[in-house]
Amino acid sequence: MTILRRLTRSATLTALSASTAAAIAASCLVPTATADPVDRSSLPLQTQLLGGMWDNVRPLIDRDSLGDDQDFYTAPEGTDLQSLAPGTVLKERTVPYHVAGIEIPLTAVQILYTTTNARGEIEPNVTSVIAPPDGKGDGNVVAYQSAYDSANPKDNPSRIIAGNMTLGGIIPTAETTILAPALLAGHPVVLADTEGAGANFAAGPVYGRATLDSLRAAGAAASSPVNDTDHIGFLGYSGGSIASGWAAALMPSYAPELTDRTVGVTEGGVLVNPVSNLTYAGDGIIWSGVVGFALTTLARTYGIDIDQYLTDYGVTVLQDLSNLSIVEAAARYPGLHWSDLAKPEYPTPESAPEVKKVIDEINLGNSGTPQVPMFMGQATGGFWEGTPNTGSQGQG
Repeated sequence: MTILRRLTRSATLTALSASTAAAIAASCLVPTATADPVDRSSLPLQTQLLGGMWDNVRPLIDRDSLGDDQDFYTAPEGTDLQSLAPGTVLKERTVPYHVAGIEIPLTAVQILYTTTNARGEIEPNVTSVIAPPDGKGDGNVVAYQSAYDSANPKDNPSRIIAGNMTLGGIIPTAETTILAPALLAGHPVVLADTEGAGANFAAGPVYGRATLDSLRAAGAAASSPVNDTDHIGFLGYSGGSIASGWAAALMPSYAPELTDRTVGVTEGGVLVNPVSNLTYAGDGIIWSGVVGFALTTLARTYGIDIDQYLTDYGVTVLQDLSNLSIVEAAARYPGLHWSDLAKPEYPTPESAPEVKKVIDEINLGNSGTPQVPMFMGQATGGFWEGTPNTGSQGQG
C-alpha cells in the first residue's frame, strides 16, 4: 500500500493539466516590462556578446501571471511594521503550485510576514509553504533554501511558484525535483524568499533571518499545514547554503525557540567568507562575473556609496550587473577582479572602509556558533568549471 500510495503521489506531482496549459498559453501570462540596457560599448567583447544575448532572451521568457495579485507582496496600508515582531503574519493566500508557469496539482500557502533586513529594520517578505498531495502535515517540515541567486526581485521563488516566469526563475523551477521526495514522504516544504524582498544576493545575515522568520510565520499562519511544534530539517545548496548556514548560526540568539525543533541542517557548496571566494573566483571564467554581481547587491543592501571607490569602468560594470540573475552574470566578465574595478588607492576590498565593514558583516565566521547538528558538503574539482587549482585553497 505504501508503494502504491507513493506511486500515486508521484503521478500526481508529474501530471500537468492540458486545459490549464492551454489557458496559460492563451491569456494568463503577459510580457514583463524590461529596463533599458546599459551602454556596454566600453566593456569587454564577451560582456557585450553575452549581455546582448540575454537582453534578447529574457523578454522571450519573462512573463507576469494575470492570476498573481501583485498587491499581495506589500504590507497592508497603514501597517506599522517597526512595531511588529519578526515572523508576524501580515497576509496569507493559497495558490496552485506552478512549474514554468503551468499549474500542477499541488497547493502552496504563501505568507507575507515580517523579517529583519540588513539595517536592522522590519520589512515584509514572502514564504511559500508547499503542502504534500494530501494537503496535510505530518509533524515534520523541510525548510528548503533555494539557490536562486539573483539581484532581481522578480526572480524570487514566491513569484515563480505563483505562476510568473523569469529567466532567473529557471532555477527555482528546476528545484521542484528536489522538493518532490519530501512531498512524497508527506512532509510540507517551507520555501522562503531567502534574499528578502529586495533580492539581496550574498547578504548572509538577511538570508538567515528571512529563513528563521519564515518558519515562525509558517507555524502561525491559519491556513498553513505547518504547526509550531513540528520538527524541522534544513536543506540548501550554494545560495541555499548561505541561508541554511546563517540560519543555524543565528538561531541561538535570533530564534532560540526553533533550536529544540531542529533535527539538523544539511548544506553543500558552502560560502563562509565571501571575500575569500571572490578572490579566486575572479581568476576563473564562469564565476568571475559573480565578483561584480555580489558587489552591486551588497552596496545596495547595506546602503553604501561604493561608487566613491570605483573607476568609471567599475561604475559601468556594476550598473551592468545591477538587476541580473546568476544565469546572466555567469561567464559575463572573464577574469574580473576587485583591482579591475577600484581606484588605485583602494588595492583590496578591505582597504575601502565601507566595503570592509560589509565584508566583516557577511563573514559567517564572525557570527554565532550553531547549536544544532549539521552536515556540510564541499565538492572539489572546481577547476573543471574554470576555477583555478591552488595549493592553498584546493582543487578549485
